[in-house]
Amino acid sequence: MNALYAIGEALIDFIPQTKGVKLKEVKSFETKVGGAPANVAASVAKLGGKSHLISQLGMDAFGDLIIETLEQTGVDTQYISRTTEANTALAFVSLTLEGERDFSFYRNPSADMLRTAANLPTDINPTDIMHFSSVDLIPSEMKETHRVLINQFHEAKGLVIFDPNLRFPLWPDLVLLKSTVHEFMPKAHILKISDEELEFITGINDVETAIQSLFEGNTEAIIYTEGSKGATVYFKDGKVHVPGEVVTVEDTTGAGDAFIGAVIYQLLNSNQQLEYLKEHAHDILSFANKVGAYTTTGKGAIESLPTLKELKLRFS
Repeated sequence: MNALYAIGEALIDFIPQTKGVKLKEVKSFETKVGGAPANVAASVAKLGGKSHLISQLGMDAFGDLIIETLEQTGVDTQYISRTTEANTALAFVSLTLEGERDFSFYRNPSADMLRTAANLPTDINPTDIMHFSSVDLIPSEMKETHRVLINQFHEAKGLVIFDPNLRFPLWPDLVLLKSTVHEFMPKAHILKISDEELEFITGINDVETAIQSLFEGNTEAIIYTEGSKGATVYFKDGKVHVPGEVVTVEDTTGAGDAFIGAVIYQLLNSNQQLEYLKEHAHDILSFANKVGAYTTTGKGAIESLPTLKELKLRFS
C-alpha cells in the first residue's frame, strides 16, 4: 500500500473552554493532540490510508498521550523517537467567537526540534508521499533531518508536498522565516498555500501573479485555500476551483491539515499522482473541502477528523 510519511512536530494543543476572550483571560483548557504533521497523518489514517509520523517527543506524560492517540487513530509511530533532553511541545490556543485561533507556543527547545536523521525510513517507494511544513524548519537538527528525508524522496522518485503553515510567533526573525520557506518550496512537487500566507511569502498582492511566481524547481501544482470560500488548484497551464462547504464552525484548529490530508489520501490511491491530480482535480478538492469543513464542527483536530462513513452521513 502506498504510504504517507509526514515529518515535523507533534504537540499538545490546550484549547480554551470559553470562546471570545484573550488568551491571558482564559480560565480553563482542554488538552488535544495536535501539530500539523500529526494532524495530516491522522487525517489520512482516519480515512483509511497508510500513514507514518516522523517526529520526536519527550519522555513525559504528554508524549505518552500523543503516541496513544496516534496509534488509536491508525498512524504508524515507529519513526517517533523519545528523548530526555527536552519536553514535548505545548501550544496554548485562544478562540474567537467564530472559532479562529491565536497561539502561544512552549518549545525552547522542544523534543521535536532535536530530532536527528537517525531511524528514518529506508524503503521509500516512488508512489509514497512526504508531507512537511515550516514549524520545524527553524535552525535545528530537525531542519537538517527534513533535508535528508527530502533528498531520500527525490532519489526514490516519491512525491513531496510542502504546506508552509506559517506560525509567526515561533520565528523571532521573519526575514529568516521567509527565506527558509523560499529555500524549501522548490523542493516540493505540490505546494499548499493559504490566502493568509500568499502575500507574505511572495511579496505580491495580486493572487494570480503571486501564484505563478511559485512555480519554481520541482513544483508542478499549487493548492490555494481560502477557508470557507473553497480551494483552487493551479497548474502551469490552468486551474480548477471548488467552492467551500457551509457548516457551523466550532473550532478551525486543524482544518487545513485535514484538508491536505484528504488530498493526500486520494493521491495515495494512484501510482501516477500528479497526473491523477490533474485529471480529477474537481473531485479531489470537493472531497477535501468536506473533510476540512467537517473538522471545524468539533474541538481540536484529531478528535474531529472524519472517517469515510462519518463524512458520507454528514454530506449525503
